Amino acid sequence: MSGSSSDQGSIDNPVRFKDQDYETLLQSCLKSGVLFSDPIFAANQSSLGVPVDPDPKKAVKWLRPKEITSNAVFVEGTTGTTDICQGQLGNCWLLAALSCLTMHPTLFVKVVPSGQSLSESYAGIFHFRFWQYGEWVEVVVDDKLPVREGRLLFSYSRTSNEFWSALVEKAYAKLTGSYGSLKGGIISEGMEDFTGGIAYSLPVSSRTPRVLWKAITAALARDSLISCFIHATNVKDIGTVTPDGLIKGHAYAITDTNKVQRQSDEVLLLRVRNPWGFVEYCGPWSDKCKDWDSIDGAQKTRLQLAKVEDGEFWIAIEDFCRLYNTVEMCSVNPDSMTGEASDDTASSTWTLSSHQGTWVPMCSAGGSRRYPRSFWRNPQFQLVLSEKDVDDHDFIEDEIEDEDPAGEEDEVDVPPPVIKTGKQEKKKKGTILVELLQKYRRQKDKINFLYIAFHIYKIPPELQDKPGSLDQQFFSNNRPVSRSGKYRSIRSVWRKVHLEPGTYVIMASTFRPNQQGEFFLRIYTQTGNIQGFQDFPCTSNYSATVMSKPSLPEDQYRVQKWFDEKAGVDDRLIAVQFMNLVNSVLEKDYELPLETCRQLIFGEDTGGRGRLNRAQAEKLLTSLRNLQSIFFQFDEDSSGTMSPFELTLALNAAGVEGDSVVVQMLWERFGAGELYLPFYGFVSCVTRLQVLFDLFEAETSTEVKDRGINAWLLRLLAV
Repeated sequence: MSGSSSDQGSIDNPVRFKDQDYETLLQSCLKSGVLFSDPIFAANQSSLGVPVDPDPKKAVKWLRPKEITSNAVFVEGTTGTTDICQGQLGNCWLLAALSCLTMHPTLFVKVVPSGQSLSESYAGIFHFRFWQYGEWVEVVVDDKLPVREGRLLFSYSRTSNEFWSALVEKAYAKLTGSYGSLKGGIISEGMEDFTGGIAYSLPVSSRTPRVLWKAITAALARDSLISCFIHATNVKDIGTVTPDGLIKGHAYAITDTNKVQRQSDEVLLLRVRNPWGFVEYCGPWSDKCKDWDSIDGAQKTRLQLAKVEDGEFWIAIEDFCRLYNTVEMCSVNPDSMTGEASDDTASSTWTLSSHQGTWVPMCSAGGSRRYPRSFWRNPQFQLVLSEKDVDDHDFIEDEIEDEDPAGEEDEVDVPPPVIKTGKQEKKKKGTILVELLQKYRRQKDKINFLYIAFHIYKIPPELQDKPGSLDQQFFSNNRPVSRSGKYRSIRSVWRKVHLEPGTYVIMASTFRPNQQGEFFLRIYTQTGNIQGFQDFPCTSNYSATVMSKPSLPEDQYRVQKWFDEKAGVDDRLIAVQFMNLVNSVLEKDYELPLETCRQLIFGEDTGGRGRLNRAQAEKLLTSLRNLQSIFFQFDEDSSGTMSPFELTLALNAAGVEGDSVVVQMLWERFGAGELYLPFYGFVSCVTRLQVLFDLFEAETSTEVKDRGINAWLLRLLAV
């Protein structure tokens, strides 16, 4: 992957959550002899985020590990999967992901840094790392844990004096706001946040048992995290135990694969774990099943068969395919995303490009293609792809069932996407993997995922050098070449696609327009495939479009008369005099305040004197008349104000082409948080932009020029 290991947000230099530095806090506590108490995630009801039990006997106490058991340790021996047991919280999804993680020591130490102890250098403080939208974040916690009636309220270790899993759970709860916010998730969330990988669903029915076993074996060999579950057909079914001892609607971890020889038959097995730590499968090849009687002792030893109720069991792949519905995989390497077995253990080299973005109501939250007047306002990311990897051989891929990539994509979808397998035709194409994640939707006791999707369009050669974002006409006249699938109310959607060489635009959107949200977009490309991401460069032709128009005779007369009567001895107007001149011409509802007039004056070459001469005043008055005409044209509801959507069109008419991020920044800067912009705000936007364009043109620094006009505008618009 690209990027230095010491970059801010890397695993070696994680972002400090809430600016808490573990080493500084640890040393301070060791020096003072006072155990750490976290002021940010305090031992109180707010951190629990679950209803208070009315029974006084069930009141929650917050105790440190050694107050719970005198021989408490952080880790007892090794962090085996059987360590983690679920408490009184519906977060089996998180614990199943954590169970998977314990099978991969190199991944595990990223989340649970080594060297932590309840004895050596103990100060009641621990730290853990989680991946969050392109960055690793370090979370510090104290070790006060919620206890009810003498037992840990939430996750606990089967080894009763071990506390690492309970502390990881506490750190993740702090990250999301409370323990209550961990209720009801999907396994892929935990998997991604523990690895930084990409998680996806694989319907069990999409593979034959033998092919599925090989796929799971190959994925485990490449350090993929794998989980599985049985669909519950309704809410009442969730948590019910089947006659085979399996729980519906419950997340399990797949921790290993193996095979045994029974006479002449080869039996393919999966090792599966229930995060509860009890309630086990009781069918063929389960712990106490008589099938094991015909297997020699050496094979049992190799499989570490344990006939105890620890939540972990072996199951034959045929029975697994009959009983389970879905397998969830999380790959830290896109090579593992095919879900197919491979004898080739060499990994390809991938390049990761990532982008942070926002959907701002009335500005960059355009909704789905069902809303053509606003869809084009969604954030756009331009990708240039060269010809590379999929050229002379067939490839087998998991593809979301999508016979028509531009079909009824504006429907929403709740169940997982259907997966198909098939050999594709030989074509010279480049491979990309795109994932869109929505951010911060799991907070405190609220979980509110928007319906999200992305679309990929190919940009024809004649539009590739066009300045500014692609407009409404382009998206009305063109169909996407690929998409993530139907809009889904989950944290992330992804797709691996093969595209012909060319320039593309990726659109990230919510199903409905004007929904506030933040997102993270990441694109993996085979190294050598990508020529780079391009900004839609902002351009200004304002001078030729607006300022070059001749003055009206009556305006020329008015300016001369005004100067004769009002100007000072230097024959110039100050800001107040210019404001009165302008407002005597403009419509009453479109008059300018003094501050806007000052901006206009300092946009001119006045030698820093803040005064206008006759020619400058005449030119500005003419420009304001033209801007008022444009404003009238795009103020479609005659409200005397305009929305961000209308602002973009009006700026274009004024000769200013800006991408959605720049327009969004303009709105934040001059809209002052309001939903609509008055005329004087529009004038300020245009004036400010024109000054910045002129400064950029005059800039001599090659570093500034290399960064481009968009970076320049975004930096200075915030000033």
